[in-house]
Amino acid sequence: MKSNTPFGKLYLIPTTMGECDPMDVLPQTVKRTIDFIDHYIVENEKTARKSIKAVHPEKKQSDLILFALNKHTDSKEHKDFIQPLLEGKNVGLMSEAGCPGVADPGAVIVKLAHEKGIQVVPLVGPSSILLAMMASGMNGQSFTFHGYLPIEKDEKRATLKALERISFEKNQSQIFIETPYRNNKLVEDLIQILHPETHLCIATDITLPTEYIKTKKISAWKKENMDLHKRPTIFIIHKM
Repeated sequence: MKSNTPFGKLYLIPTTMGECDPMDVLPQTVKRTIDFIDHYIVENEKTARKSIKAVHPEKKQSDLILFALNKHTDSKEHKDFIQPLLEGKNVGLMSEAGCPGVADPGAVIVKLAHEKGIQVVPLVGPSSILLAMMASGMNGQSFTFHGYLPIEKDEKRATLKALERISFEKNQSQIFIETPYRNNKLVEDLIQILHPETHLCIATDITLPTEYIKTKKISAWKKENMDLHKRPTIFIIHKM
């Protein structure tokens, strides 16, 4: 028998991308939303609680009900996560990556919400992918985000050469990321594999006091010496 109770709404709540004043990068809408939501689907409970407290110090932590959604979560649990929505309660989806659903496991919950006829409400917040693209000086009319590159050496080389070729043939910027502790190795690979005239944007610690965003040709990057170890970074290449 179908319930007459209206469904709750799934709010996609952005977070900061590191240690900074959340109100420097998040709109007041985020604080107002957190004020009336007690149920959350999050990647990491500890950091989610910290984020909520930073944005809304008055929010009672004891009122929060958190469901963990990460690579260890069994897909069978997803239906349990959206049950409060089916009962008419609003639920917040939070990511470790800034914006939920983008390069983030939360996309599976958003998909399930659409299948159930639940309204999805995305809130404005920082996207490292878009901010890096904005600041790169590359083609913002046509770009592709590829997520993580292959780890295996030969496969990575083949992928990078393919992306470089696509960028030239389609005049399209190619965006990708790496696990932060592998950043320095990836920079070494980019310098060795890509053509000297290919442009590379490195965007690190976006929105943080240590933010670093530079676009140069590979030939110029060979003269640089930087340490990106464990610093969240976006990489964009474009052979023009």
